[in-house]
Amino acid sequence: MIKKILIANRGEIALRIHRACQEMGIRTVAVHSTADASAMHVRLADESVCIGPPPARDSYLNVAAILSAATITGAEAIHPGYGFLSENAAFAEMVEAHGLIFIGPTAAHIRMMGDKIAAKDAMRGLGVPLVPGSAGALDSLEEAAEVAERIMYPVLIKAAAGGGGRGMKVAHSADELEEAWRVARTEAKAAFGNDAVYMEKYLDKPRHIELQILADNHGNVVHFGERDCSLQRRHQKLVEEAGSPALNAAEREALGAQVTSGLRKLGYRNAGTLEFLYQDGQFAFIEMNTRLQVEHPVTEMVCGVDLVREQIRIAAGEALGYGQEDVRFSGHAIECRITAEDPVTFAPSPGRVNTFHAPGGLGVRVDSALYSGYSVPPHYDSLVAKLVVHAPNRAQAIARMHRALQEMVVDGIATTLPLHQRIMADPEFQSGEYTIHWLERFVGRTE
Repeated sequence: MIKKILIANRGEIALRIHRACQEMGIRTVAVHSTADASAMHVRLADESVCIGPPPARDSYLNVAAILSAATITGAEAIHPGYGFLSENAAFAEMVEAHGLIFIGPTAAHIRMMGDKIAAKDAMRGLGVPLVPGSAGALDSLEEAAEVAERIMYPVLIKAAAGGGGRGMKVAHSADELEEAWRVARTEAKAAFGNDAVYMEKYLDKPRHIELQILADNHGNVVHFGERDCSLQRRHQKLVEEAGSPALNAAEREALGAQVTSGLRKLGYRNAGTLEFLYQDGQFAFIEMNTRLQVEHPVTEMVCGVDLVREQIRIAAGEALGYGQEDVRFSGHAIECRITAEDPVTFAPSPGRVNTFHAPGGLGVRVDSALYSGYSVPPHYDSLVAKLVVHAPNRAQAIARMHRALQEMVVDGIATTLPLHQRIMADPEFQSGEYTIHWLERFVGRTE
């Protein structure tokens, strides 16, 4: 088994990985920028190394500094968490070139799934259903117009190398296509250094459903059910559930069987999440994330599995040791992403946390690196806590989340806690009859 792991990340996910390592008897190395010198993951790790100044490009994206930190501390493996370098195929290759273990998929699979067009081609070859759209990147506005006429408006233009809603624009008619085409390419170039875009049919009432899988180096692939991530604002997830109130056990089983069979043929390893749009009883693949997801705790709550522990075991060469028939689903889980943002305007709100109180009680989990007196830096993502609850059914989970949100205290900075309280109290959310467009309208009503 691996004896020492360098955690190439920060905040709550670095702390989450540290906890799994501690329970496995594995020593940890934290890396940090000068802005994170007093961060909780740094304070709790067995060792820590400063890798640069606050800007991420000079610290958490500084590959040379991270590899040097691993070398001087004698780390055997690197866990990238999510974000930063977690889906950087070149980084994965460099880690292994330095004789270290990359805790994640192969560089080839990261590269394949990081290109949205290549990912769709791979899934098409495995028989996984796709959203109607262009066969590949669009070479011209004229080609885009031809595809749009074929699949019919409205259409969605998306960055081939994209994610997180950047480089993604909707055109509801031919009059809007040129502007959407121009803006999507400009955003894609600025965000990813690649202006290639493709087109999909824009669905009017879909849900965002994703499936969590694990695969080892011995041909074993299992899934851990679906997460419903339909509550999004500007393509950023705010609330996730496991399982989805829109699916039944038969649909989950059919999707899971198709996906695990396909990934077995692909030779995939470690953790991964396949994302789908679901409408009128039909699934359509949109992308695959070759890493741990922000929302992985809801899966852990309903399945009783430590996904980070499993990632480490797989990276160490161990077999899963169980099959699909051994995975059990129990109850319902909900996660609220608490961010350091104004709950109405969503303006960033970094600064000193005067008081932090985490809620507790049966079925309540808080993944956070906050503490009273901590200063949230302005340089990174605004996520400061993930509040997760588990209960025997969805209604009880909503009630438990509502109570936990009322109990949670983050004083000194603005957070989205009030927005989440409103969501939990809303009858439409409670009914489970929402789509990926629901939250935008809901936020508009509350502003």
